Amino acid sequence: MRRWVSGVALGVVLAGCAAPAGPVAVSRSACGDGWTAPPAGPQTLQIRNNAAVTMEVEVVDPATGTVFGELEGVGPGTTRALPVNFGNGAYALRCAPEDGTPFVGPTVQVTGGTDRPGPAVVPVTNADLLGPLKQYHAYVADGLATLTGQTAALAQTIHSGDRSAAQQAWLTAHLTYERLGAAYDAFGDSDGVINGTTAGQPDTGFHRLENGLWHNESLPELEPIAAQLDQAVRQLRTSFADAQIDQNDLGLRAHEIMENTLQFELTGRTDYGSGSNLATAGANLSGTRAVLDVLRPLLTTRFPGLPDLDAWITRTERDLRAVAGKPLSALDRRQRERVNGDVAELTERLAPIAAITEPRRIS
Repeated sequence: MRRWVSGVALGVVLAGCAAPAGPVAVSRSACGDGWTAPPAGPQTLQIRNNAAVTMEVEVVDPATGTVFGELEGVGPGTTRALPVNFGNGAYALRCAPEDGTPFVGPTVQVTGGTDRPGPAVVPVTNADLLGPLKQYHAYVADGLATLTGQTAALAQTIHSGDRSAAQQAWLTAHLTYERLGAAYDAFGDSDGVINGTTAGQPDTGFHRLENGLWHNESLPELEPIAAQLDQAVRQLRTSFADAQIDQNDLGLRAHEIMENTLQFELTGRTDYGSGSNLATAGANLSGTRAVLDVLRPLLTTRFPGLPDLDAWITRTERDLRAVAGKPLSALDRRQRERVNGDVAELTERLAPIAAITEPRRIS
């Protein structure tokens, strides 16, 4: 099963924090009613939920909806701290009861400080994500169409008895699958059958074949496993036509794909003999770029760090290409540290994408 490890926290968390002010109350009927203008600069609002339902609370520009700070899941009768860095301008609280329509409270005006320092996020709505989701679905569907031909070729080379050709066919197909990283949740149980790993020898899928092909298991014994993999990929291609990718997944997976690369590929934990972890890391990076490509129209105006992120992706691609085809064990210390550093830094730079592209209710 695909292991998604600790992801980024959703929501926009801003730097700041002077001494906490008195509680600002929210409820079903009043979103910060009586809230007075805070001083400029870093502040920590204490948000008190007096409603009987869980609330989401945001600090927004009432004219544009730009979000400067957010709390999710504020439970009934609880008080939570919300750090915000206030620059000059108008602010309001927007409250979203879990079972109701979001509404905006009264506006307060902050003066005496500097221009808004950011970061701030113009909300992304469900409607905004329809286009990127459609594009990414098409990208994955095309990838699965390619993959079905490749797993059929893999089964054929194993049947023919050519181990070297089978190893190359395995690598080609496996890298195609690894480029589809943001859709694994939509694949359901198929991902475990196709690409699952265990602490020992996997029972099915790519890694079971990898173990056999690189440890001299007889090819006739691998034929039914290759046939099973091919059948699973064909079934997935059919079922994915009607599958839906969760709207939260695109932004979140952009970060998590590389987080998993760092934890599983660059440690060699998923190597069952092929020594292809670095090639897989490159495929994962291509998968991350595919996610960013469909989200780019939303990110261009919302994420000032996008040019730096693009530059870091290019750097990471260059350094992975320089060691392409090598097993991890063949890297010297300098090469290993450089690749690890690239992917670790890229993972951090991708972290804000989930918060920025999280769909928000604004009406």
